[in-house]
Amino acid sequence: MTIYTIGYEATTMAEFLAALTKAGVRRVIDVRALPLSRRPGFSKSSLAASLREAGIDYVHLKALGTPKRGRDAAKKGDVATLTEVYDAQLALPEAQAQAARMLSLAEEMPSALLCFERDPCHCHRTLLLRAVGEGRAVVDLYA
Repeated sequence: MTIYTIGYEATTMAEFLAALTKAGVRRVIDVRALPLSRRPGFSKSSLAASLREAGIDYVHLKALGTPKRGRDAAKKGDVATLTEVYDAQLALPEAQAQAARMLSLAEEMPSALLCFERDPCHCHRTLLLRAVGEGRAVVDLYA
């Protein structure tokens, strides 16, 4: 099974949807703690509507998001702190349950994990897949 990842930093909705469609993604799994964005079209409701129009399912798994301290560390490029904070987040029962749900959803149809950062090396979605994605191929999409 392949799990895709994508960030919407520095892209337009049209480019974002084109990258998903080209890869054959049929579901976006939003792993942001706060599914809000200053980028037009990327907040939860408007994003879900745009994806639905493109024939792509949308699911938000809040517990797989990064707490504020981790988001602040990511913005500063402090990967060590991001990793420490996110490891603690993933240890929570709610996060473990949502990680299992994420894998189940991704097995049903081609799915992409969504977060803000364009570069997956600076994003918790890579940490998430390292922790729970054993045996799955990961393809990072760029819009």
